[in-house]
Amino acid sequence: MFDRVLVPTDGSEAAELAVPYAVELAEQFDATLYPMYVVDTDALSHALGSEQVDRIDAGQFGEMRELHERAAAAIDRVREYTTAALTVEPVIEAGIPHEVITTFAEDTDIDLIVMTSQGRGGVKRALLGSVTERVARGSSIPVLVVDADDDSQLLVEPDPA
Repeated sequence: MFDRVLVPTDGSEAAELAVPYAVELAEQFDATLYPMYVVDTDALSHALGSEQVDRIDAGQFGEMRELHERAAAAIDRVREYTTAALTVEPVIEAGIPHEVITTFAEDTDIDLIVMTSQGRGGVKRALLGSVTERVARGSSIPVLVVDADDDSQLLVEPDPA
């Protein structure tokens, strides 16, 4: 049923809540897990000059050590939940997160996207929107949304090694 499972992460604790669900499903269905980090060029465009944003958009953010380290750390946190038996294909992209996630999922024939709802509500949600909500509304691929306020037990614990 699921051959490819995508779990976008921004490295936050809230985003990490979706990881055990993605790992469990990928393991049960012997699927490939795609942990994805998207460098948000919209958010960066206000802080950086246009030349740097153009380089990031072109995928040349490996030279920008801090961005690269943040992306690698977020992907590594996902790997901590996996076993050697699980195939993991990390993805680091740049752009507008919901657009990049949706496009990658469709282009890669992802079967399921697993994301966390940040629990934003009211005016904040109306003004800022939600990447998870935009992905769920804009994608034809099923999206499993994990509630950030869910306090149930983790399905898979990080490997302490």
